[in-house]
Amino acid sequence: MNARDSRSVLDGFKDALLALAEGDDHLLFCELAPEPQGFQSFRERFPDRYVQGGFSEEDLVLTAAGLSLAGYRAVVGSTASFLVGKAYDQIRNVVALPRLPVCIAGMASGFSLGEEGAPFQMLEDLTLMRALPGLAVLVPCDYVSSYRLTMEACRCDGPAYLRLGGQKRVSVYDDGDARFAVGEGRLLREGDEVTLCACGIMVQEVLEAAEILSQQGLEPEVIDCYSVKPLPEQLILSSIRRTGCCVIAEEHGSSGGLSGALAELISQRCPVPLRYVTAGERFGQSGTTANLQEYYGLSYKEIVGAAAQAWAMRRR
Repeated sequence: MNARDSRSVLDGFKDALLALAEGDDHLLFCELAPEPQGFQSFRERFPDRYVQGGFSEEDLVLTAAGLSLAGYRAVVGSTASFLVGKAYDQIRNVVALPRLPVCIAGMASGFSLGEEGAPFQMLEDLTLMRALPGLAVLVPCDYVSSYRLTMEACRCDGPAYLRLGGQKRVSVYDDGDARFAVGEGRLLREGDEVTLCACGIMVQEVLEAAEILSQQGLEPEVIDCYSVKPLPEQLILSSIRRTGCCVIAEEHGSSGGLSGALAELISQRCPVPLRYVTAGERFGQSGTTANLQEYYGLSYKEIVGAAAQAWAMRRR
């Protein structure tokens, strides 16, 4: 793990869009209006490919679908709580159902907009988007993975959802790392006593937890499950067959996200003891992002405890 990066997951998305637009005249970026997230560089460099799509998230998705049918590669970006929450009907019926190659970027996900309160904190988006047949769901953890996964999402034959936080994070991957693909994950640390699976901001937390567990005599294996759908099934199953237990960590509610996806896979293919580190069955509330993550138990401390419990339950 590298030092704290001055670039955020959202920065990786922005830079990837610029790079893609340089090589593809048919790539368009759609948003409701210039937002605080700031896509000024794209607007200035590609004014004819920047689209303000209507007066609501519903209009925005409909606009992107129409552009896709006209032969363009449409990328939609808006705050996750409103894009997924308000435009789910349009995402389902005019993007996912006809399998249009639209990239949907849910920005400021999770507790990124902590001070704004629960309406702006989307902890259910992975559940909703995972349920749509044929739609890929990707959750980068740092600038590099965000850059590469944006590239992958925009090259998909069908629709894809990118879950993007706005906070600057510790860098997990090196700048030259290009080994990312839809349906894959990454083995970040080898071990043989407990598997730690995570996505998004929780990847850094499980890496920190792994260091502490190793010092305590427990050797964990760490997997970045950046492709929540489709899952890196063989990577996960190979790991849990060695370790015999698993902990799943995500900045999301307890139902249906990465936890749900892995529980479905593991219960059918290789049942082992599971423990979850999630925000639970709760909505958010006002507070700083860091304070909320601590309050909801989304830290290395909870992962260490969950790993010890899972390890104690495994078959000897």
